[in-house]
Amino acid sequence: MKLTQAASIDSEEIDRFAKMAAQWWDVDGAMAPLHRLNPARLQYSRDRLRSHFDLDTPDLEPLNGLRLLDVGCGGGLLSEPFARMGASVTAIDAGSEMISAAMAHARAQGLEIDYRTMAAEDLAATGAQYDAVVAMEVIEHVADIAGFIGALVALTRPGGALLLATMNRTPKSFLQAILGAEYVLRWVPIGTHDWRRFRKPAELGRHLRQNGAELRDVTGMRYLPRQGEWQLTRDAGVNYLAYAARPL
Repeated sequence: MKLTQAASIDSEEIDRFAKMAAQWWDVDGAMAPLHRLNPARLQYSRDRLRSHFDLDTPDLEPLNGLRLLDVGCGGGLLSEPFARMGASVTAIDAGSEMISAAMAHARAQGLEIDYRTMAAEDLAATGAQYDAVVAMEVIEHVADIAGFIGALVALTRPGGALLLATMNRTPKSFLQAILGAEYVLRWVPIGTHDWRRFRKPAELGRHLRQNGAELRDVTGMRYLPRQGEWQLTRDAGVNYLAYAARPL
């Protein structure tokens, strides 16, 4: 399907990440922060989805039987673990270079993932729906938050779940995510984030409600420098995960 210029797509953001496509799976490269985030994001996702769908599945494949959509999948850092957890995964990204990198890596791992170069709005227009829709570290990069959230909800079947991750718009997040991560520690390239696009949980909840979904949980994430890992926390002042549902 031909990719349209959906309102949520920011071409500059797509180009920025396209230049890093070849480094997506380099744990010490430009995507290192996402690699460090992954265990916490996956723990939250697994636990919320098993609870939401009341899954009594083997621990090795806890998401067995779920049809899951990964929106803004990049090189597949979440798509591949979800597939290993037993989910049937469709993954989309507006950047063709990132989809190419994701497809190549999945083939090398022997994983079957339906990768597509598409915008969420384009896929929603086809009427496709999934048990679970995931969009992590994507919201802060889209140009039209209302349209993007509307597409995510439309892609979620009635009774399904949405899992999101983004950054809160607070003074603390400006200090840590912009000044600290970009300018001082140089974890990510300068200009990776625009603090004005960070969303407060209440704003996210409003967009979800306006499109027929319910925000049911917000959980923060904090980085533990000594351990070199992220931990789930009640403090959602910087990074946070959100779980929402589309009622039947």
